[in-house]
Amino acid sequence: MEKPLDSAEDWLDAYGARLVLYARQWVPTHADAEDAFQDGFVRFWKSGRGADDPKAYLYRCVRTAALDKLRRLRTRRVHEDAYKRHALLVSKEPEHDDTRETIEHAMAHLTTEQRELIAMKHWGGLTFVSIGTVLAINPRTAQSRYREAIRQLRQTLKTAEML
Repeated sequence: MEKPLDSAEDWLDAYGARLVLYARQWVPTHADAEDAFQDGFVRFWKSGRGADDPKAYLYRCVRTAALDKLRRLRTRRVHEDAYKRHALLVSKEPEHDDTRETIEHAMAHLTTEQRELIAMKHWGGLTFVSIGTVLAINPRTAQSRYREAIRQLRQTLKTAEML
């Protein structure tokens, strides 16, 4: 018979290492897995110990926290990449001239609306709701048009790299 788990320390001792390994299945680093485990454990400790199956609920909390962490990491990476591309565009340093010219050339192949969408989203930091308001269109329409603009921009840049 298992010893009853009465304190947070008991739960941590019994499941901590296993749940960090479990969280590691979704996130890129051990440190991220530890963060996800801690977030999930706090959520569990505040709300779930009275669940029908507390152990299963603990795993669920850690899984949710790991997936949330993964989404945040991906969003951060997208924003960092966009910032880097923007920094290259506005850089006045000679070593970035070729890259800036390539991106400007690719942007010139887009429609005015596509360039406007990219400018509002990447350089203006507007949400799709705000962009929809500016353009008097549904936010989902703004999002799909933006995705198409980015797809076309990437295709133009790939073509330029092949030349």
